[in-house]
Amino acid sequence: MTYTATAEVYVNASVERVWQALTDPDIVEKYFFGTRVETDWKPGSSITWSGEYGGKAYEDKGSVIDVQEPHLLRVTHFSPMTGLPDKPENYHTLTFELGSTNSGTHVKLSQDNNSSPEEASRAEANWNSMLSGLKRTVEG
Repeated sequence: MTYTATAEVYVNASVERVWQALTDPDIVEKYFFGTRVETDWKPGSSITWSGEYGGKAYEDKGSVIDVQEPHLLRVTHFSPMTGLPDKPENYHTLTFELGSTNSGTHVKLSQDNNSSPEEASRAEANWNSMLSGLKRTVEG
């Protein structure tokens, strides 16, 4: 059995502006704990996230699965920092869903394939923190 982590935020900005913040590496770096993302955002392309965490350099990786600009972004994600082998069953799927609201944009992020409720809870805390940073960055 696996568990899904979910995080959500409302951003007082257009869906297009929030999409840009999710896909522009220079903006991502501002709110995603200094993480540098590299990809061309085309389905089938590789994606890497790199930076420093706890004084250690890291490079996570995955693939772009689906892009429906400006409403849906789906990628796989693997972090060697988990200590797990680099096998498909150890990857998460991250799904970003953006919807227009009267006051801006609703962002929902789901991370599947968490091995326990505790792992899902930790992921939710991390993603909620990242989405709060996204909101602050976009709203200025």
